[in-house]
Amino acid sequence: MKTEINKSLPGQVMLGIAVVGVGVLYLLDNLGIISFRNEVGILPIALIVFGVIKLFDTKAPNGYLFGAALIAIGVFLVLRKLGLPYFNLRSLWPLILIGLGASVIYKALKGRSRIATGMPDGSVSDDSVIDATAILGGFERRITTQNFRGGEATAIMGGCELDLREASIEGEAVLNVVAVLGGITLKTPPDWTVILHGTPILGGFEEKTAKPPNANKRLIITGYAIMGGVEVRN
Repeated sequence: MKTEINKSLPGQVMLGIAVVGVGVLYLLDNLGIISFRNEVGILPIALIVFGVIKLFDTKAPNGYLFGAALIAIGVFLVLRKLGLPYFNLRSLWPLILIGLGASVIYKALKGRSRIATGMPDGSVSDDSVIDATAILGGFERRITTQNFRGGEATAIMGGCELDLREASIEGEAVLNVVAVLGGITLKTPPDWTVILHGTPILGGFEEKTAKPPNANKRLIITGYAIMGGVEVRN
């Protein structure tokens, strides 16, 4: 599973470059060389940075759509502040509706395809790979698959809770998390070994699990907690 963990390195590099870049911009602003704080501000830059990180770390279509949306909103805010050209929300909301509609259609077709083809064990649905997103709200889900393989969980100014206590792992699973001004809670079975490889930035990763007698089932958690928190307990 080394290759899976190393895939988060580009995102960490991008995050480091972005933090250094914003620090340089604010330093130049404080020295009076440029007027970054008044002309652009931190919010558009933060949206663009989070969007780029999501694009680098995601492997799910919804993740790519979400990252692209964050970048688009950040660019929109930058252009509006600079006056190049002038946009308003009235001209932007149809694009948002088109994106949401395309996402709904994709999920519906994907779910119908799974039902039509069936799973190897004869079931018609599969939650072995999850893709959970909570924005300005809450997301709760119970996972019961006996072959959990990981996935992605994102919480932005909201909360995401995944109950994995009835699930099982065959070897290792990698779960990538992103918590921005929000929280992600994971409930795991007592026979899972949890390994944290997350990067906290003004936030935290916390593990409250008992050590199992063996390490045959391992959940590897990667990602970021930016002014937010990720908690794992059993």
